[in-house]
Amino acid sequence: MKKYWHLMLVAFIGIFFLAACGKGDSEKKTAKLREEPYYQEKFLMGTYVRIRVYDEGKEDALKPAFDRVKELADKITINQKGSEIDAINAQAGVKPVKVTSDMYYLLKEAYKYSEETNEAFNMTIGAITQLWRIGFDDARKPAQSEIDAALKKIDFHKVKFNDKDQTVYLEEKGMIIDLGAIAKGYITDEVVKVLKEKGVTSAIVDLGGNVYVLGHSNRGESDPWNVGIQDPNKDRGSIVGSIKEKNRTIVTSGIYERFLEVDGKKYHHIFDSKTGYPYDNDIAGVSIITNKSIDGDALSTSVFAMGVKEGLEFVEEHEKGSDAIFVTKDDKIYVTNGIKDNFKIGKDSGYTMGNRSELK
Repeated sequence: MKKYWHLMLVAFIGIFFLAACGKGDSEKKTAKLREEPYYQEKFLMGTYVRIRVYDEGKEDALKPAFDRVKELADKITINQKGSEIDAINAQAGVKPVKVTSDMYYLLKEAYKYSEETNEAFNMTIGAITQLWRIGFDDARKPAQSEIDAALKKIDFHKVKFNDKDQTVYLEEKGMIIDLGAIAKGYITDEVVKVLKEKGVTSAIVDLGGNVYVLGHSNRGESDPWNVGIQDPNKDRGSIVGSIKEKNRTIVTSGIYERFLEVDGKKYHHIFDSKTGYPYDNDIAGVSIITNKSIDGDALSTSVFAMGVKEGLEFVEEHEKGSDAIFVTKDDKIYVTNGIKDNFKIGKDSGYTMGNRSELK
């Protein structure tokens, strides 16, 4: 599956101010929003967390926002001493573990996504991700016998919840919950909540690939943010194009940064819970545009598993209000119909828009 805590999405947000607004509106907004944001960056959860706040006088909102990131990361991170996830995994096949309301909510959501995505997202993928360890110094390609044994430990139906006691129990020893595929999405949404509670109306939250653009840009209410979409085949900061959004999240997943190379073959970190190997299809990267970052996380994993043709159809038919941008290994870009007039391909990106009728 996609990323065990550190194996998370990577995106670049390019903020290009759009056409200037009218004089009256510009003067009114200048008094409220800053030209240069209050900005803070910290290395957390194995990635850079960046928050920009544009509201004048709201610099104090940065501290509680970062406090919330750390609070949740300490609970959710796998292989971190004292985390609630590790406590649950340590008691697999032994006894239920009582967890905090944050963790209980997230685990219930993870179970829901495991059901709804037909296990494209699988909350018990940890037996596989911890075997391959892609993204860590001790990454390796396991023997087939090891993979076969680990697959027997993957079954989200064996995660049992007790709503009254707020406990979680893994029925079989050796099972491992790994929430890396949705954890940063959840934390992103929680950070946005904190900013709103502090009165922030214009901000950009970037948790290493989970981006949320809050409100409108500092150029006026009619100006959304211009968000650059990461090129999955180049260094971080290179973009394939851009979209204009406000009060939305952009979640990008790709095979480009974390991988293991063995005998000339690259194995990326987005795993199929039914085979124990990374998904092998035509996708280099996919970006999901939606309202909640946790939904974007789960959806990006699901459509990555489907491939371009089926993934486009799934988003359009089942995920109303969401859109997707697919970048293929042969340098083509495909977008859902809802965003085709919004997405602008980069002039010098080297990519071309693909013809959906030619997809197999």
